[in-house]
Order: sequence, then structure tokens, then C-alpha cells
Amino acid sequence: MIRVLIADDHPVVRQGLRTFLDLQDDITVVGEAGDGAQAVELVGELSPDVLLLDLKMPVMDGLGALERLSGGATRIVVLTSVSDPSDVGPAMRAGAAGFLYKDVDPTALVQAVRAVHGGQVLLAPEAAEAMLAPAADAAVPAPVPLTEREREVLALIAAGRSNREIARSLAVAEKTVKTHVSNVLMKLGVQDRTQAALYAVRHGLG
Repeated sequence: MIRVLIADDHPVVRQGLRTFLDLQDDITVVGEAGDGAQAVELVGELSPDVLLLDLKMPVMDGLGALERLSGGATRIVVLTSVSDPSDVGPAMRAGAAGFLYKDVDPTALVQAVRAVHGGQVLLAPEAAEAMLAPAADAAVPAPVPLTEREREVLALIAAGRSNREIARSLAVAEKTVKTHVSNVLMKLGVQDRTQAALYAVRHGLG
């Protein structure tokens, strides 16, 4: 069962999301927050698997909540009505595992919750374009030279696979995978798997 927390300052939005998500056999809504500070507090209390987080909220906005929750076990999906492309980069760098807009099809939202819970990074098409826009205005740097095995590991990271799943796929020890992942992050000059996945998408390696 995927345990979801909803953070949005509009009660009607929260109720609508709860009603639809609770209809799913594998998803349960464990709580609701009306602002970013409450979202941070409830994540600490409830330890949800996935947090659906609005960006524009009182007391503490979504970005502030993201920064406080970065590195935790809860996977965070930004769900916003504000289509400002400049919001995408900061949110993803702050640790979001997904970025969607509130006009997303309900079925697609459910699929997104499942995908992010499974370890994937998921962006709405418009959000992905915003992330890659700077590269469209300037020459994209040549891909960092990786070994063949490191390229395989990077592609599996981009597919949202865990170290255990990568080890199983490549028939190697999980400790070996951890070493490869560390080397990939170091060579790419990125801090986490999300940034590595975005690099893979940008360079067609995913």
C-alpha cells in the first residue's frame, strides 16, 4: 500500500485528490496539510511514502518544505497550478522526485504516484522542457566519458531502478553497483540520482 500525504492550501483541492486516490486499491491518503510547515511536521509524524506538494502555500511555501525534507525517505511530487518554468529547476534541485501540474489527468496522477514510489523521476512534458531549455539556447556540453558499465548503470538509474535492481539486472554484487553509482555521480559532477537521471535524459543516455 502506497501511503500518500497531500499538502495544499485549498481544502477543495485536498478533498478532490483524497477522494480519487482513496479509490485506488494500492494507495491510501494518510493525511492532509494546509501549508508547508504543517507538511514538514506531518511527514515527520506519518512517514508517508509520497508527498503531493503544492508550491504556493502560506506560512512556508513548497520550496521551503522541499529544502527541509530533502534527503528523507518520502518521495516528493510537486503538484502546482503555477506554470512558471523558473519553478521547475529549484524544485528538482531541492529534492523533488516529480513535477506535475494540477490539470494532469487523474489517471496519469495515479500512475505518477506509483512511478515515483517505485523510484522513478517523473516530469510533466512542460516541466521537462523547462529543465532542458537552457541547453537549447547554448551548445550542450559533450557527454562526460563513462565506461560501458557506467553507461549501463546510468541508464538504469534514469529508469528509476534501485541499486538492488541494477545489481540483479547486471548480475553483479550490490556493493559493485554502489561503487559504479558513486563513480557516475563524481564524473558527472552531480550530487544525487535525480540529477544523474536528468543528465541521462538530456544526452539521450536514458
